[in-house]
Amino acid sequence: MHNNYYFLKQLSTHLHRRLSGFRVVACFSQNKDELVLELNNARESFFIKASLQSGFCCLSFPNHFNRARKNSIDLFPEIILKQVIQVRQFKNERCFTIELEDGYALLFKMHGNRANVILVEHEHATKLFRSHLKTDLHISLSELDREIDFSEKAFHENHKNPDQYYFTFGKLVWEYWRSETNDLSDKDLWPEFQKLLHKLESPSYFIIEKSGKLHLSLIQTGTILKQLDDPAEALNSFFHQYVSHEAFHSQKNAQLKMLHDQVKAAQNYIHKNRQKLTELQHDTHYQLWGDLLMANLHNLSIGLTHTTLTSFYDNKPVDIKLKPDLPPQKNAEVFYRKAKNQQIEINQLQKAIEAKNEELEKLSRRLKEVEDITDLKQLRQAEHQPAPKQKNVILPYHEFEHKGFRIWVGRNAEANDELTLKLAYKEDLWLHAKDVAGSHVIIKHQAGKKFPKDVIERAAQLAAYNSKRKTDSLCPVIVTLKKFVRKRKGDPAGAVVVEREQVIMVEPKL
Repeated sequence: MHNNYYFLKQLSTHLHRRLSGFRVVACFSQNKDELVLELNNARESFFIKASLQSGFCCLSFPNHFNRARKNSIDLFPEIILKQVIQVRQFKNERCFTIELEDGYALLFKMHGNRANVILVEHEHATKLFRSHLKTDLHISLSELDREIDFSEKAFHENHKNPDQYYFTFGKLVWEYWRSETNDLSDKDLWPEFQKLLHKLESPSYFIIEKSGKLHLSLIQTGTILKQLDDPAEALNSFFHQYVSHEAFHSQKNAQLKMLHDQVKAAQNYIHKNRQKLTELQHDTHYQLWGDLLMANLHNLSIGLTHTTLTSFYDNKPVDIKLKPDLPPQKNAEVFYRKAKNQQIEINQLQKAIEAKNEELEKLSRRLKEVEDITDLKQLRQAEHQPAPKQKNVILPYHEFEHKGFRIWVGRNAEANDELTLKLAYKEDLWLHAKDVAGSHVIIKHQAGKKFPKDVIERAAQLAAYNSKRKTDSLCPVIVTLKKFVRKRKGDPAGAVVVEREQVIMVEPKL
């Protein structure tokens, strides 16, 4: 209600008395949508600050104002040294003017996000503070007064929709009216309406909180934080409390959103890696195959491409694909090595999940602390507290998925070595941008499935993007099975030798 007609009516009356004998000595702006007016009567200065942001339009009256030396612009030079004649409030309108000598006036139009300060010469608008509101140039002061019939007859004709007829009251007043008159009969409403009008015409001023927002109210509603009798003092107090209140809630909500996002990201990370972990823990076929081969060595011979053996656990037949050039024992060793690599991956996932759970606990505690904060000072102290330290137990690769195939992209040179030499299986497909530094990329092999062409192209795009050729329009990418990639002793991190390769051309794409 700080821009309500009934409040501005009290304020303009106060300003009329206060500014008698004052002249305008400065009018300038040093912040967007903020105008400062200094008036002086040879003994003291009086400042009016009009903050006309689209989200919050409000006047205030600072005791002192230090003008910046830079980024400050003088406005409305026509009114400098003009004496105040009167402050005039327009009837049933959220506008008032400070009328000056020689037919000049400043019109304060307090219309929320369309608020403006307008220079008027001889009743007609000539210059605008917020210049983009072009229609304000067509304002004529003689047309601003608006009439409302406050008779009993008009009230009874409009009491079903009073907020439309008595448009000057405002939302806060009508909320109060409905709560106070909800159980009254129609004949009892008129006396209550007279009481309401009296409160608006001869008010005290209340700074209240309602539904989490601060208001300057002319009636007692919501949670009353402060009561004042001077309209300028009330507006000053409201302005400073509102700015502090909004800063607190804005910063608190920003912190809460950041923490909620971090909590959600940690939960998603844990969920995704637990799924991978469960999948790997239940995928024990390499260990089983190795055990079955070792238990049946006497029935097997070199040259077999596959064999079917009976499981120890459920007596069901198990088909095992073999390398015909290796004896059964060597085939078993290959499966044991793959099982060992699986276990390495399982251990890394468990460590990563454990570290992320610790981080999640710290984030949850910090979230609760911020939720309980009630003032700006505490919030700013909490804002400068160090964030929960993340443990650097992370997988050496980024994982992507395409058409059901997992694609791993190494994070850096050291991670490339770990990915290729420890985590990749011989049957996995290995990719790398040709002749430049870049990430090793692995497409995980799936038993009984060939690598689809579009999956290979997708992985090649990632390899190209994560290389020095990421800005090229086309990039050559090496594609080979991991078993044809080896590392020589003494080679730097990430450097490998490829014994057989194919090259495809793709567009680098993340």
